[in-house]
This record gives sequence, structure tokens and C-alpha cells, in this order.
Amino acid sequence: MLQSDRWIRKMALEEGMIEPFIERQVRSVNEDKIVSYGLSSYGYDLRVGNKFKVFTNVYNSMVDPKSFTEDAFVDFEGDSCIIPPNSFALAVSLEYFRIPRNVLTLCIGKSTYARCGIIVNVTPFEPEWEGYVTIEISNTTPLPAKIYANEGIAQVIFLEAKEVCEISYADRAGKYMKQKGITVPII
Repeated sequence: MLQSDRWIRKMALEEGMIEPFIERQVRSVNEDKIVSYGLSSYGYDLRVGNKFKVFTNVYNSMVDPKSFTEDAFVDFEGDSCIIPPNSFALAVSLEYFRIPRNVLTLCIGKSTYARCGIIVNVTPFEPEWEGYVTIEISNTTPLPAKIYANEGIAQVIFLEAKEVCEISYADRAGKYMKQKGITVPII
């Protein structure tokens, strides 16, 4: 069952499901318009932090999830990040999530970025997963794309099951459990 803003608010405030938790949609800061974040009708718009790993081909690297090397990207920290044309970056959410055992989430990129050719991919948060979210950001355009730190990047939708799962992410000691920063592929 898709969960409403009331359920999300209760779970965030009483169970610590989202920290920090913003109880309303924030659309401007100090009268400056921003990419919105916070609680919405049936989801929560998470924010992207100010640390990025931007993929580059400076060392003629190959991206291989079984043999991932640090020379495939450059680290960048700032109020915004420029992703080169047809390139990709990893980032991390400002929010920490603790997903209940009977909940699965889907995370979908915000339309503001999608309409600019920027695709945000985040895999589902499985039951009893917790941590900061590693966010994958693809610039599908032939132009540089700007991502704004500390603003909205994707919406999390919470789906509550009628019964709890037999084996949760925590039960199987998932490899991305309690990640703190940008987490690269782990095999």
C-alpha cells in the first residue's frame, strides 16, 4: 500500500525513519527559488549533499563493477557540481534513512532535473536497510549539466506490505548497510 504524508511524518518523527526530516515542501530559501525538497503528499523529496564523484576518462579507465578503481572519477565538493556532457556522477543524500521491516521504497528523479535530460537513479531501499543514500546522476545531454547541492534531487515513495518479509536486508547483512558517504560498487 502506498503511504501518505501522515504516515511518513509519523514514521519519521516517532521512529526516526528519516533524519533530518523536513515536514513540508521547501521551494525557496531566503527568497531564492530552489529545487524543492521535504515531505510531499505521498513521498519525501530527498536532498543531494555537496560531495560528488564525477566520472572522467582522464586515465583511459573502464568502469567495471567487479573491479572498480578510484581513477574512474574525480572527487568534487561545492555548492553545485557540473557534470560533463554524456557523463555521470555519484553523490550522497543529506538525509539518513531507516526503513521498517514491512516497507520497500522506490526512488524516482525529480521532474525539474528530468526535463533537463538529467536522470537520477537510486535503487530501492529494502526492508530494514539504513544509511545515507548513494545517488547516481546521469547527464544524458550533449551539454554540461549543473546539479545544486543541498536541494531536492529525487522523491522517495514508501510502500508498506501487509506482512513483514521473511528475510530483510539487515538479516542478510547487505553490503550497503549503514553507508556513510558516497559508496562505490562493492562485490
